[in-house]
Amino acid sequence: MEKSADALRTISEVATELDVPKHVLRFWESKFTQINPMKRGGGRRYYRPADIELLRGIQRLLYGEGYTIRGVQQILKREGVDYVKNLKPALLSSKKPAEKSKRTALDIKPKKVGKAVSIPQSDEALLNSLLSEIESCRRLLQQD
Repeated sequence: MEKSADALRTISEVATELDVPKHVLRFWESKFTQINPMKRGGGRRYYRPADIELLRGIQRLLYGEGYTIRGVQQILKREGVDYVKNLKPALLSSKKPAEKSKRTALDIKPKKVGKAVSIPQSDEALLNSLLSEIESCRRLLQQD
């Protein structure tokens, strides 16, 4: 028998629906005060449809867009719960995330290590070719 859309869901049902382990939902609850499922006897959690929408939005930001926990906390604080609930995958890819680093891979300097690493000649040529191609792409993107 299928539950109605407005029915409360257990943590097991929500975990299955979102394809995340139950302990992840409990962890998110500890990190995001906006997640507030009903708790009945024995601490058993029951999630309302609005709770599930919020969890789905948080999941999209964390897993789909690569935000950190802190980044999602700031989005919730700045934009509000309704914003995160209503996120759609198309909106995420078209918006420029505020919390992501503006540095590119080319801006990151390699760490100095005690021992030199030798790269075979064929690999070095390939890496130089790839670097040249990436730099060309970067220049094209900066023109826009």
